[in-house]
Amino acid sequence: MDKKYDALKLENQLCFPLYAAAREVVKRYHPYLDELDITYTQYITMMVMWEEKEITVKALGEKLFLDSGTMTPVLKSLEAKGYVTRKRSTTDERSVSVFLTDSGEALKEKAVDIPAKVAGCVGLDGEEALQLYRLLYKVLNTEK
Repeated sequence: MDKKYDALKLENQLCFPLYAAAREVVKRYHPYLDELDITYTQYITMMVMWEEKEITVKALGEKLFLDSGTMTPVLKSLEAKGYVTRKRSTTDERSVSVFLTDSGEALKEKAVDIPAKVAGCVGLDGEEALQLYRLLYKVLNTEK
């Protein structure tokens, strides 16, 4: 291939190993999440809910870097499972809040060991994991 096109080689892309690694890590969650009958997106949503207990859909989407088109079906499914409820604001019809239910809180106990189980499958020591964490958040927080 002509040097002019080197920038188009897959091996020269930062985005590709990032994409592939993200898919691989998420795949390692599947056996544990299957036991809870939730998807990875539902899991990270529940992580925020366990921390916040109540949050607007907009703020939840911002925390998860997800748009409302993605959040709506996730929340609908979690609501059907009894883990959250949604309520429209009485003062602003455009605002919807999400509330953690008792069943949603109980799910937390079943999920508590998942991060440690997955961390053991990633192949990074503590310092490497921390360095990667910082670098990834640097990328996420870079102004667009």
